[in-house]
Amino acid sequence: MINLHSKNNSVLGVIHHEQPFIAKITTNSALPKTLRAKQVLLVSGSEQQIPDGFGLVLVAHDNELPTFDNALRLAPELRYLKEHDVIKFYPDNLKIDALYRKEANTNSFLVTERCNSFCIMCSQPPRDIDDHYLVDDMLAALPLLHPDTHEIMITGGEPTLWGDDFIRLVQATKNHLPNTVLHILSNGRTFKDINLAIKLANVKHHDVMIGIPLYADYSQLHDFIVQADNAFDDTIRGILNLKRCKVPVEIRIVIHKENYHRLPKLAEFITRNLLFVDHVAIMGLEFMGFAKSNLKALWIDPYDYQTELKDAVETLANAKIRVSIYNTPLCLIPDSIRRYSASSISDWKNDYLDACMDCSAKQQCGGFFSSNLNTVSQHIRAI
Repeated sequence: MINLHSKNNSVLGVIHHEQPFIAKITTNSALPKTLRAKQVLLVSGSEQQIPDGFGLVLVAHDNELPTFDNALRLAPELRYLKEHDVIKFYPDNLKIDALYRKEANTNSFLVTERCNSFCIMCSQPPRDIDDHYLVDDMLAALPLLHPDTHEIMITGGEPTLWGDDFIRLVQATKNHLPNTVLHILSNGRTFKDINLAIKLANVKHHDVMIGIPLYADYSQLHDFIVQADNAFDDTIRGILNLKRCKVPVEIRIVIHKENYHRLPKLAEFITRNLLFVDHVAIMGLEFMGFAKSNLKALWIDPYDYQTELKDAVETLANAKIRVSIYNTPLCLIPDSIRRYSASSISDWKNDYLDACMDCSAKQQCGGFFSSNLNTVSQHIRAI
């Protein structure tokens, strides 16, 4: 889920809805009446006459309007909403969640906050709650997503904890978005059960990738980072089972003070034991959740691990493994491996420093997480 929301919307008339509902935004006020009930009309001009019958009307301006029912004036922070976006509206507190934005560079669906790991830098700290409604939300939203959507992501928590319902989500994604890439973020541990890997493979999704974190080349360090016994062994078994079933796998490595020194060794481990993986993403830290609370123990200036990063990337690339560097400004990446950098930060949480404004490489640079701006490298410079 994109996690953009607001409760600061104001009512323009009586709200007749009693339960939350999910709907797609349209700007076409001339829709046939039979189609209006399941659509949200977005009004951004100064129209005085607004047709009735829409499930909800969202007014994205401050001009005076007559009172009419099932209408809200959007808070300024939600006025980025556009046609084809999908929202969830909560009538009890007038909250709106943006579930999908057609123009976003990435759209993610959080389908659970539960997890069987407890990573020390987790940006979405796990909670042991019943949140199956998140699965229902995604199933309701999928038919509303624009068919030209390039990619969506399923994330958590640990999405595979839903078992057969996780498989339902993958099947529904294939059914409703047959041309869309599906990226699933999982710790891989539940795939130690070959039956789950077989079920996923049997969906026969045309373009799916399972992104699985591997934080060290030996079990003690990986298990410490994820705070779960036997997690390293579970993860390796999960990766092996997925690849036995011909499911594409991406290894994701988040760099911090606890593991940066092992990056070259981890790269060697992957080339010797997991040469068949489809992609390796080496990622900078996002200061959210546990990463924020453990920042003093985890933060290391990316400038200080340039040598380890260069060695790891070159080892993987020389072994013909596709490798990318995520979440790291170009000026902190050695020249010889900058071509492996990708603009990976979602547009709604991407930012730049004043020092970046005159940089010739800004368009190619991934920039910073907005949450990271209070703790940045002292070596940021325009290229």
